[in-house]
Amino acid sequence: MKTKATRLYGKNDIRTEEFELPAIREDEILAKVISDSICMSSHKAALQGADHKRVPADIAENPVIIGHEFCGELVEVGAKWQDQFKVGDRFSIQPAINYKGSLAAPGYSYKYVGGGATYVIIPAEVMECNCLLPYNGEAFYWGSLAEPMSCIVGGFHANYHTTPGEYVHKMGTVEGGDMAILAGAGPMGLGAVDYAIHGGRPPRLLVVTDIDDARLARAATLVTVEDAAAHGVELHYVNTNNLENPVEELKALCKGDGFDDVFVYAPVKPVVEMGDALLGRDGCLNFFAGPTNAQFSAMFNFYNVHYASTHIVGTSGGNTDDMRESLRLMEQGKVNPSGMITHVGGLNSAAQTTIDLPSIPGGKKLVYTHIELPMTAIDDFGKVAAEGGEYAELFADLDKICKANNGLWCPEAEKRLLLEAKD
Repeated sequence: MKTKATRLYGKNDIRTEEFELPAIREDEILAKVISDSICMSSHKAALQGADHKRVPADIAENPVIIGHEFCGELVEVGAKWQDQFKVGDRFSIQPAINYKGSLAAPGYSYKYVGGGATYVIIPAEVMECNCLLPYNGEAFYWGSLAEPMSCIVGGFHANYHTTPGEYVHKMGTVEGGDMAILAGAGPMGLGAVDYAIHGGRPPRLLVVTDIDDARLARAATLVTVEDAAAHGVELHYVNTNNLENPVEELKALCKGDGFDDVFVYAPVKPVVEMGDALLGRDGCLNFFAGPTNAQFSAMFNFYNVHYASTHIVGTSGGNTDDMRESLRLMEQGKVNPSGMITHVGGLNSAAQTTIDLPSIPGGKKLVYTHIELPMTAIDDFGKVAAEGGEYAELFADLDKICKANNGLWCPEAEKRLLLEAKD
């Protein structure tokens, strides 16, 4: 059968084209992709081409399908897997399959599987590594966002704490402790705030910082101070540009001499150093944001490392258990990643959006692979509808639905889009 996909041929060379898929083998699965959210990691793969550590050297002759945050339905199941998976099952994929130590991953390395496609062939190694994950949630886009949410979950699980006199690391953040999420009003930071409050191990105090009032105001409408209080969390949104002495004023909110857990969500030297200064005794700093500069560095107080047991960890991605947890929390309605999404488009918009990603403001860009639609900001739906044209009626409907949902993309909007959009 034919598929249409965004394929990477070289540096900033992504082409959307139709081609024939081979018949599946008995150890493979044919799947229909419905949604794929575009990750900055895909932009980096496009920027680096064959120089990227996960991208094969021969992509000019054997292009790969790009996109790794995808969700869909199984169409045909090879004989080897028919006792585990059924036609019609919804799925998400953990792309970091780590098959026999290889860095190969769906969305970076394979000719026939990736998120930017209408149909894909899932290779045997995905199932052998238990990385084809059942998903029973209401919306496909939640399944796409399970991968970025798993990165957040993994960061929380990677933090650790100690007891004086014991050489044991107690994994995870401090339940009932003091937590700060720095540069936390972006899409991943919003997911972290949501998970911190609703993930089952809430802190007593959660301080979320940024330097943009508009981002902070939006964050405060998505995860409210009132909702946090209902879960036993004292939540503060703070613009550190408005503070004369940010470290001292933030530490004044703590019950002790500093924070137990600090997450840094921007690869900015002063932010990292502020995070270090905010740590209390046995405080753990998680450097979550991945820099593009291989020489990126910042100062760290080693007096406190020696005498106050402060420490630092870094996380890049989550494991399969983290992704299962993300899917479960979304299925149960405990975590809602909708605030991450700021733009929606069709497969026709995926290639250029991936290349231009850093220059497009807002949060996650969501692609529905079986429709044709320009990549459009949710905030602009009403404006596009008013301008008339081919998509006016559709955008008017979507604008009404999203405005009724606090300005967010939602399952109802997804259903309307899949029903009405141009195939």
